[in-house]
Amino acid sequence: MSCYRLLRAGIISCVVLSFLAGCSSKSTVQTPQQKAEVKPQTNAGRYSMQNDKAPIDPPDVSKVPNAVPRHEPLSRGGNRSPYEVFGQTYHILPSAKGYKEKGGASWYGLKFHGHLTSNGEVYDMYEMTAAHKSLPLPTYARVTNLDNGRSVIVRINDRGPFHEGRIIDLSYAAAYQLDILRNGTGRVEVEAIVVEPPWSQNIAASKPSASQTQEIRSQVRGVSPVVSLDRRYLQIGAFSTEVAAKRVQAQVSNLSAGVPVGIYPAQTANGSVYRVKIGPFNIGDSLDSLMARLQSAGYPSAHLVDKP
Repeated sequence: MSCYRLLRAGIISCVVLSFLAGCSSKSTVQTPQQKAEVKPQTNAGRYSMQNDKAPIDPPDVSKVPNAVPRHEPLSRGGNRSPYEVFGQTYHILPSAKGYKEKGGASWYGLKFHGHLTSNGEVYDMYEMTAAHKSLPLPTYARVTNLDNGRSVIVRINDRGPFHEGRIIDLSYAAAYQLDILRNGTGRVEVEAIVVEPPWSQNIAASKPSASQTQEIRSQVRGVSPVVSLDRRYLQIGAFSTEVAAKRVQAQVSNLSAGVPVGIYPAQTANGSVYRVKIGPFNIGDSLDSLMARLQSAGYPSAHLVDKP
Protein backbone atom coordinates (compact mmCIF):
# COMPACT_ATOMS: atom_id res chain seq x y z
CA MET A 1 0.00 0.00 0.00
CA SER A 2 2.79 2.36 0.83
CA CYS A 3 4.38 1.57 -2.52
CA TYR A 4 1.17 2.51 -4.27
CA ARG A 5 1.07 5.84 -2.46
CA LEU A 6 4.66 6.52 -3.38
CA LEU A 7 4.01 5.71 -7.02
CA ARG A 8 0.93 7.91 -7.13
CA ALA A 9 2.83 10.77 -5.47
CA GLY A 10 5.62 10.44 -8.02
CA ILE A 11 3.19 10.56 -10.94
CA ILE A 12 1.47 13.64 -9.54
CA SER A 13 4.85 15.36 -9.02
CA CYS A 14 5.85 14.67 -12.61
CA VAL A 15 2.58 16.09 -13.90
CA VAL A 16 2.95 19.24 -11.77
CA LEU A 17 6.56 19.75 -12.87
CA SER A 18 5.61 19.28 -16.50
CA PHE A 19 2.83 21.84 -16.14
CA LEU A 20 5.13 24.34 -14.48
CA ALA A 21 7.80 23.83 -17.15
CA GLY A 22 5.20 24.41 -19.84
CA CYS A 23 4.08 27.63 -18.19
CA SER A 24 7.68 28.74 -17.87
CA SER A 25 8.40 28.13 -21.53
CA LYS A 26 5.25 29.92 -22.60
CA SER A 27 6.12 32.97 -20.52
CA THR A 28 9.27 33.56 -22.60
CA VAL A 29 7.31 33.93 -25.84
CA GLN A 30 7.02 37.64 -26.67
CA THR A 31 3.75 39.00 -27.91
CA PRO A 32 3.84 42.00 -30.24
CA GLN A 33 3.26 44.21 -27.20
CA GLN A 34 6.09 42.55 -25.28
CA LYS A 35 8.80 42.81 -27.95
CA ALA A 36 11.67 45.12 -27.08
CA GLU A 37 11.43 48.53 -28.69
CA VAL A 38 13.94 49.27 -31.45
CA LYS A 39 16.11 52.11 -30.25
CA PRO A 40 16.58 54.95 -32.70
CA GLN A 41 20.05 55.49 -34.13
CA THR A 42 22.10 57.90 -32.13
CA ASN A 43 22.72 60.02 -35.23
CA ALA A 44 19.13 59.99 -36.44
CA GLY A 45 17.55 63.38 -36.93
CA ARG A 46 18.66 66.55 -38.64
CA TYR A 47 22.27 65.50 -39.22
CA SER A 48 23.40 62.28 -40.89
CA MET A 49 26.62 62.14 -38.83
CA GLN A 50 26.92 61.62 -35.09
CA ASN A 51 30.27 63.35 -34.66
CA ASP A 52 31.74 66.27 -36.53
CA LYS A 53 34.99 65.89 -38.47
CA ALA A 54 37.15 67.42 -41.16
CA PRO A 55 36.63 66.55 -44.84
CA ILE A 56 38.67 63.58 -46.10
CA ASP A 57 39.97 65.22 -49.28
CA PRO A 58 39.33 68.97 -49.01
CA PRO A 59 40.16 71.60 -51.62
CA ASP A 60 42.92 74.13 -51.05
CA VAL A 61 41.16 76.46 -48.61
CA SER A 62 44.25 78.62 -48.21
CA LYS A 63 42.99 80.47 -51.30
CA VAL A 64 39.46 81.11 -50.01
CA PRO A 65 38.93 84.88 -49.90
CA ASN A 66 37.95 86.68 -46.73
CA ALA A 67 34.43 87.97 -46.33
CA VAL A 68 34.04 91.54 -47.58
CA PRO A 69 32.22 93.72 -45.03
CA ARG A 70 29.15 95.56 -46.28
CA HIS A 71 25.89 96.80 -44.84
CA GLU A 72 23.17 94.14 -44.69
CA PRO A 73 19.72 94.11 -43.10
CA LEU A 74 19.15 91.75 -40.21
CA SER A 75 18.22 88.21 -41.20
CA ARG A 76 14.65 87.07 -40.67
CA GLY A 77 15.89 84.01 -38.84
CA GLY A 78 18.32 83.64 -35.98
CA ASN A 79 17.76 87.02 -34.31
CA ARG A 80 15.01 86.16 -31.84
CA SER A 81 15.94 87.35 -28.37
CA PRO A 82 16.09 85.86 -25.87
CA TYR A 83 16.53 82.24 -26.96
CA GLU A 84 17.34 79.08 -25.04
CA VAL A 85 19.77 76.23 -25.79
CA PHE A 86 20.46 73.33 -23.40
CA GLY A 87 18.58 75.15 -20.65
CA GLN A 88 20.73 78.27 -20.99
CA THR A 89 19.18 81.61 -22.00
CA TYR A 90 21.00 83.88 -24.44
CA HIS A 91 20.30 87.49 -25.48
CA ILE A 92 21.11 89.05 -28.85
CA LEU A 93 23.06 92.30 -28.75
CA PRO A 94 21.08 95.27 -30.10
CA SER A 95 24.07 96.20 -32.27
CA ALA A 96 27.46 94.80 -33.20
CA LYS A 97 29.03 98.25 -33.03
CA GLY A 98 31.93 98.40 -30.60
CA TYR A 99 31.98 94.65 -29.94
CA LYS A 100 35.45 93.32 -29.15
CA GLU A 101 36.17 90.23 -27.07
CA LYS A 102 38.91 87.70 -26.38
CA GLY A 103 38.19 84.04 -25.75
CA GLY A 104 38.22 80.54 -27.14
CA ALA A 105 37.46 79.60 -30.73
CA SER A 106 36.46 76.24 -32.15
CA TRP A 107 35.41 75.11 -35.63
CA TYR A 108 32.71 73.00 -37.22
CA GLY A 109 32.87 71.03 -40.44
CA LEU A 110 31.55 68.03 -42.34
CA LYS A 111 28.64 67.15 -40.03
CA PHE A 112 27.00 70.53 -40.65
CA HIS A 113 28.20 71.04 -44.25
CA GLY A 114 25.25 71.71 -46.56
CA HIS A 115 22.74 72.13 -43.73
CA LEU A 116 20.89 75.32 -42.89
CA THR A 117 22.42 77.86 -40.54
CA SER A 118 20.44 79.70 -37.86
CA ASN A 119 19.55 82.51 -40.27
CA GLY A 120 18.33 80.11 -42.97
CA GLU A 121 21.38 80.09 -45.23
CA VAL A 122 23.34 77.01 -46.31
CA TYR A 123 26.44 76.27 -44.27
CA ASP A 124 29.48 75.88 -46.50
CA MET A 125 32.59 74.93 -44.54
CA TYR A 126 34.77 76.20 -47.40
CA GLU A 127 33.58 79.79 -47.01
CA MET A 128 34.69 82.39 -44.47
CA THR A 129 31.79 82.22 -42.03
CA ALA A 130 31.31 81.69 -38.32
CA ALA A 131 28.79 81.18 -35.53
CA HIS A 132 28.34 83.45 -32.50
CA LYS A 133 25.94 83.31 -29.56
CA SER A 134 24.95 86.97 -29.29
CA LEU A 135 26.01 89.10 -32.27
CA PRO A 136 23.20 90.07 -34.69
CA LEU A 137 22.96 87.98 -37.85
CA PRO A 138 24.67 88.72 -40.11
CA THR A 139 27.72 90.46 -38.64
CA TYR A 140 31.18 90.81 -40.14
CA ALA A 141 34.09 90.34 -37.77
CA ARG A 142 37.83 90.24 -37.76
CA VAL A 143 39.16 87.15 -35.92
CA THR A 144 42.80 87.15 -34.82
CA ASN A 145 44.68 84.13 -33.50
CA LEU A 146 46.40 85.45 -30.36
CA ASP A 147 49.07 82.75 -30.51
CA ASN A 148 50.36 83.41 -34.04
CA GLY A 149 48.91 86.78 -35.08
CA ARG A 150 47.03 85.44 -38.09
CA SER A 151 43.75 87.20 -38.93
CA VAL A 152 40.73 86.50 -41.09
CA ILE A 153 37.48 88.30 -41.85
CA VAL A 154 34.35 86.18 -41.42
CA ARG A 155 30.63 86.70 -41.92
CA ILE A 156 28.70 85.46 -38.87
CA ASN A 157 25.47 83.76 -39.97
CA ASP A 158 24.95 81.04 -37.37
CA ARG A 159 24.52 80.49 -33.62
CA GLY A 160 27.02 78.80 -31.32
CA PRO A 161 29.32 77.54 -29.93
CA PHE A 162 27.35 76.44 -26.87
CA HIS A 163 30.41 75.43 -24.86
CA GLU A 164 31.76 77.29 -21.87
CA GLY A 165 34.82 79.39 -22.60
CA ARG A 166 34.26 79.59 -26.37
CA ILE A 167 33.09 82.78 -28.03
CA ILE A 168 33.10 81.85 -31.73
CA ASP A 169 32.73 78.74 -33.91
CA LEU A 170 34.63 79.07 -37.19
CA SER A 171 34.11 77.44 -40.55
CA TYR A 172 36.67 74.85 -41.65
CA ALA A 173 38.25 77.36 -44.05
CA ALA A 174 38.55 80.10 -41.42
CA ALA A 175 40.02 77.68 -38.88
CA TYR A 176 42.52 76.44 -41.45
CA GLN A 177 43.76 79.93 -42.23
CA LEU A 178 44.06 80.72 -38.52
CA ASP A 179 45.92 77.42 -37.97
CA ILE A 180 43.64 76.03 -35.25
CA LEU A 181 42.44 72.91 -37.08
CA ARG A 182 44.99 70.60 -35.54
CA ASN A 183 44.28 71.56 -31.93
CA GLY A 184 40.56 72.01 -32.51
CA THR A 185 40.46 75.23 -30.47
CA GLY A 186 42.51 78.37 -30.13
CA ARG A 187 42.75 81.72 -28.34
CA VAL A 188 41.35 84.53 -30.46
CA GLU A 189 40.18 88.10 -30.43
CA VAL A 190 36.91 88.85 -32.21
CA GLU A 191 36.25 92.43 -33.34
CA ALA A 192 33.01 93.35 -35.13
CA ILE A 193 33.21 95.35 -38.35
CA VAL A 194 30.16 97.56 -38.84
CA VAL A 195 29.37 99.30 -42.13
CA GLU A 196 26.74 101.99 -41.65
CA PRO A 197 23.80 102.04 -44.10
CA PRO A 198 23.69 104.75 -46.78
CA TRP A 199 21.08 107.36 -45.90
CA SER A 200 21.25 109.52 -49.04
CA GLN A 201 18.60 109.06 -51.74
CA ASN A 202 21.29 109.59 -54.36
CA ILE A 203 22.18 106.25 -55.99
CA ALA A 204 25.80 107.29 -56.20
CA ALA A 205 25.80 107.76 -52.44
CA SER A 206 24.80 104.13 -51.88
CA LYS A 207 28.49 103.25 -51.65
CA PRO A 208 30.27 103.66 -48.28
CA SER A 209 31.73 107.09 -47.67
CA ALA A 210 35.46 107.72 -47.90
CA SER A 211 35.79 107.61 -44.13
CA GLN A 212 33.86 104.34 -43.95
CA THR A 213 35.98 102.84 -46.71
CA GLN A 214 39.15 103.87 -44.89
CA GLU A 215 37.81 102.35 -41.67
CA ILE A 216 37.08 99.06 -43.39
CA ARG A 217 40.53 99.02 -45.00
CA SER A 218 42.19 99.62 -41.65
CA GLN A 219 40.19 96.81 -40.06
CA VAL A 220 41.04 94.32 -42.80
CA ARG A 221 44.70 95.28 -42.99
CA GLY A 222 47.02 92.46 -43.83
CA VAL A 223 44.29 90.49 -45.63
CA SER A 224 44.81 89.71 -49.32
CA PRO A 225 41.72 88.01 -50.76
CA VAL A 226 42.49 85.56 -53.55
CA VAL A 227 39.71 84.07 -55.65
CA SER A 228 39.59 80.28 -55.39
CA LEU A 229 38.87 78.14 -58.43
CA ASP A 230 38.05 75.03 -56.42
CA ARG A 231 34.80 73.36 -57.40
CA ARG A 232 32.07 71.52 -55.51
CA TYR A 233 28.75 69.84 -56.27
CA LEU A 234 25.30 69.67 -54.73
CA GLN A 235 24.29 66.02 -54.30
CA ILE A 236 20.56 65.39 -54.53
CA GLY A 237 20.63 61.70 -53.65
CA ALA A 238 22.02 58.23 -54.40
CA PHE A 239 19.80 55.63 -56.07
CA SER A 240 20.06 51.88 -56.59
CA THR A 241 18.82 51.97 -60.20
CA GLU A 242 19.71 54.18 -63.13
CA VAL A 243 16.03 54.51 -64.00
CA ALA A 244 15.28 56.17 -60.65
CA ALA A 245 18.31 58.42 -61.00
CA LYS A 246 17.23 59.56 -64.48
CA ARG A 247 13.75 60.33 -63.19
CA VAL A 248 15.19 62.58 -60.47
CA GLN A 249 17.64 64.11 -62.95
CA ALA A 250 14.78 65.18 -65.19
CA GLN A 251 12.87 66.72 -62.29
CA VAL A 252 15.85 68.56 -60.84
CA SER A 253 16.92 69.92 -64.23
CA ASN A 254 13.83 72.12 -64.14
CA LEU A 255 15.03 73.65 -60.85
CA SER A 256 18.76 74.08 -61.45
CA ALA A 257 18.55 77.34 -63.45
CA GLY A 258 20.77 75.99 -66.21
CA VAL A 259 23.43 74.42 -63.98
CA PRO A 260 24.22 70.89 -65.25
CA VAL A 261 22.59 67.94 -63.49
CA GLY A 262 24.60 64.75 -63.85
CA ILE A 263 24.38 61.07 -62.91
CA TYR A 264 27.57 59.61 -61.44
CA PRO A 265 27.66 55.78 -61.10
CA ALA A 266 29.78 54.25 -58.35
CA GLN A 267 30.45 50.82 -56.89
CA THR A 268 29.94 50.23 -53.17
CA ALA A 269 30.04 47.18 -50.90
CA ASN A 270 26.29 46.83 -51.44
CA GLY A 271 26.42 47.10 -55.24
CA SER A 272 26.01 49.88 -57.76
CA VAL A 273 24.66 53.31 -56.86
CA TYR A 274 23.78 56.24 -59.10
CA ARG A 275 24.37 59.67 -57.57
CA VAL A 276 22.52 62.68 -58.92
CA LYS A 277 24.48 65.92 -58.53
CA ILE A 278 24.15 69.53 -59.63
CA GLY A 279 27.29 71.41 -60.54
CA PRO A 280 30.05 72.27 -60.55
CA PHE A 281 29.80 75.45 -58.46
CA ASN A 282 32.63 77.80 -57.61
CA ILE A 283 33.35 78.46 -53.95
CA GLY A 284 31.51 81.65 -53.13
CA ASP A 285 28.49 80.92 -55.33
CA SER A 286 25.24 81.47 -53.45
CA LEU A 287 23.13 78.31 -53.22
CA ASP A 288 20.38 79.62 -50.96
CA SER A 289 17.69 80.07 -53.65
CA LEU A 290 18.53 76.73 -55.26
CA MET A 291 18.35 74.93 -51.92
CA ALA A 292 14.99 76.56 -51.23
CA ARG A 293 13.63 75.36 -54.59
CA LEU A 294 14.92 71.84 -53.98
CA GLN A 295 13.34 71.67 -50.53
CA SER A 296 10.01 72.91 -51.90
CA ALA A 297 10.18 70.22 -54.59
CA GLY A 298 10.71 67.46 -52.03
CA TYR A 299 14.52 67.18 -51.92
CA PRO A 300 15.40 68.31 -48.37
CA SER A 301 18.55 66.16 -48.13
CA ALA A 302 20.58 67.93 -50.81
CA HIS A 303 24.07 68.66 -49.52
CA LEU A 304 27.46 69.85 -50.74
CA VAL A 305 30.19 67.41 -51.79
CA ASP A 306 33.70 68.06 -53.02
CA LYS A 307 33.91 65.66 -55.97
CA PRO A 308 31.62 64.72 -58.89
